[in-house]
Amino acid sequence: MKFTAEQIAQVINGRVEGNPEALVSDFAKIEEGKPETITFLHNPKYTQYIYETKASVCIVSEDFKPEKPVKPTLIRVEDPYLALSGLMEYYDQLKKQKSGIEKPCFIAASAKYGENIYIGAFAYIGENVQIGENVKIYPNVHIGDNTKIGDNVTIYSGVQIYHEIVIGNNCIIHSNAVIGSDGFGFAPNEKGEYKKVPQIGNVVIEDDVEIGSGTVIDRSTMGSSYIRKGVKLDNLIQIAHNVEIGEHTAIAAQTGIAGSTKIGKHCLIGGQVGISGHLKIGDQVKVQAQTGIGKNIEDGAVLQGSPALTYREYNRSYIHFKNLPDIVKKINELEKKLENNG
Repeated sequence: MKFTAEQIAQVINGRVEGNPEALVSDFAKIEEGKPETITFLHNPKYTQYIYETKASVCIVSEDFKPEKPVKPTLIRVEDPYLALSGLMEYYDQLKKQKSGIEKPCFIAASAKYGENIYIGAFAYIGENVQIGENVKIYPNVHIGDNTKIGDNVTIYSGVQIYHEIVIGNNCIIHSNAVIGSDGFGFAPNEKGEYKKVPQIGNVVIEDDVEIGSGTVIDRSTMGSSYIRKGVKLDNLIQIAHNVEIGEHTAIAAQTGIAGSTKIGKHCLIGGQVGISGHLKIGDQVKVQAQTGIGKNIEDGAVLQGSPALTYREYNRSYIHFKNLPDIVKKINELEKKLENNG
């Protein structure tokens, strides 16, 4: 797809300075600009590149004053970074304008779906599934029986959605995520053998949630596992049965959350964090990467370490951690002196 500088300016409410017919077919960093690319200047540290870039169009602020001639056509806006972000979102939506039902795929006769839907080849839509409007289901997606999906949802290739799952509006689920697999429930008998406990609940994903590739959300033993409104989950996260993630919480990759733990609203959880089961994590909690949490956490806490300490406690303790070899050496020397004096 190619666009003129004038067309782009209309999308981002900008003002063209230069050739309004300059063509753009791709995006580029300002230092890597090529013909028919668009770039932007927001950070003053990159100003030098606007005089060197080969990009055809550059988005700049209204108050940018070039010190020497520039080759790109300029589009002036109030905030170049926000303008570029909006333009990229618009371009991304254009690329995803797929519609229709590809063959072969399977759609149960009892399934229902709204207008402007896209269902890719080899997708499977089970019995009594309900799908809203403007939904895009890419190839090789499985949607189990009695599942409900809202409007404006995008489900990328290879996603596996089990039966009786509920997904709200405006959600994005990336490739190879698994929603609704069995929780890790086993009961040992007198022989030390494990008997599977049926997992008869479901998963409820509310509006505006994004789920990364390879992330797994287990169905509940009874009731529901909840991913509340606005939650953002990175790739490769494990969320166990009966877990609840509060509104607008963001969790980075490789984090694992054990069963029945409740995490509050607006929390920020770093990568490779481990959280034990049956805990309550408060609102607005911040957890540093590789932290291990084994107890309830109050609102607003900032945690680091394994087992977790408050951020200030960890920093004070770390001074001693890194000096342990010297401390041990001094203790040994003192012990020898005491023995010699004795």
